[in-house]
Amino acid sequence: MTTITRVEAQDIRFPTSRELDGSDAMNAAPDYSATYVILHTDSGLEGHGLTFTIGRGNDICVAAVNAMASQLEGLTLEEITADMGRFWRDQTSGDSQLRWLGPEKGVMHLACAAMINAVWDLWAKQEGKPLWKLLVDMSPEALVRCLDFRFVSDALTPEEALALLKRLQDSRHEREAELKAHGYPAYTTSAGWLGYSEEKMRQLCREALAEGWEHFKQKVGGNLEDDRRRAAILREEIGEHRTLMMDANQVWDVDEAITQMRSLAEFNPHWIEEPTSPDDILGHAEIRRRLQGFGGVQGIGVATGEHCHNRVMFKQLMQAGAIDYCQLDSARLGGLNEVIMVLLLAAKFDIPVCPHGGGVGLCEYTQHIAMFDYIAVSGNLEGRLLEYVDHLHDHFIDPVRIKTGHYLVPEAPGYSITMKPESLARHRYPDGEVWQEA
Repeated sequence: MTTITRVEAQDIRFPTSRELDGSDAMNAAPDYSATYVILHTDSGLEGHGLTFTIGRGNDICVAAVNAMASQLEGLTLEEITADMGRFWRDQTSGDSQLRWLGPEKGVMHLACAAMINAVWDLWAKQEGKPLWKLLVDMSPEALVRCLDFRFVSDALTPEEALALLKRLQDSRHEREAELKAHGYPAYTTSAGWLGYSEEKMRQLCREALAEGWEHFKQKVGGNLEDDRRRAAILREEIGEHRTLMMDANQVWDVDEAITQMRSLAEFNPHWIEEPTSPDDILGHAEIRRRLQGFGGVQGIGVATGEHCHNRVMFKQLMQAGAIDYCQLDSARLGGLNEVIMVLLLAAKFDIPVCPHGGGVGLCEYTQHIAMFDYIAVSGNLEGRLLEYVDHLHDHFIDPVRIKTGHYLVPEAPGYSITMKPESLARHRYPDGEVWQEA
């Protein structure tokens, strides 16, 4: 038996605002940060998890983890994994006074994600498997028992989820072998940050092309003429045959988003990401409807999800026909259990899942999610690309590995989220060495 004896939460921040890494129209100068959770056990094995923030407010998320720590301390891994669905509901809703602060959204849900993902990391390490492999090796019945269908059973029942998983069970090994041979296709955001100069954009594009990248994303939502100028630069550098996506980071109203994207349509954007408020489901549906016929043969797709709070919002986005691409966030949803639910909803509605990456550790998380989705849930790579941002991976013990624009399959046990002790010490806020240099 492995007992969780202590939950430790650390405030880890990286001063990315100094070089405007991660800058976009809504977030001009983020400091990429992590509420970092370590589950200590009586066996010496540790589970690691994090949730992503962009600086101030990370301390609030740490406080939320500390407020919920008693719900985990004293539990054994074996009793948790025996009924993962009940465990997830207990963590997200078991304390009604804390649930009131959401429910199932905001800071409390971010904190839940860090803790729940740390449990999955602990489980995968104990089994000696990378997280994606732990999931792939589970039976459809066991996977369904990990899920809470409350509030989404009108769109997806346990029986439907089981059928979706069973249809691909016998061919999982084929797709696993394919990923090991070729990797998972990705796109890069690293050349398109809003705060970068023209010279830096051109340099980063050329470096990415030399490394074999075929898919690029540009931040938009500032001045329209600047957006058009930067889009022209990107098209000049990457050519017309490569994929260009655009991301507005929520800055536009609905009509404004339509006007702006019709003007940018000549650059043939593959999608517009977060064109308006992430809570405006009907607004996304209207944008999607009114952009049909613009931007080339396929039109401009609508993508969103990194700020989508929970499975209920994703259910409604899909029911309303509001999105072409589902961009779930591994640390904003309530941990891996809820992520799996959204993967199954997307499979039922035939919507490609392209998880939100970047930040601190999100790429490490999402490689496991995307590979499990392909092998066991969707069985399809069409329309699917995994975001990659070349920031902060060197702080992880088992960082992502990229080759010619593809994620290579993780091999080490766990969820790839364990950070180097020296990185934690150096970037701990406010007393870490990097913050003394400010």
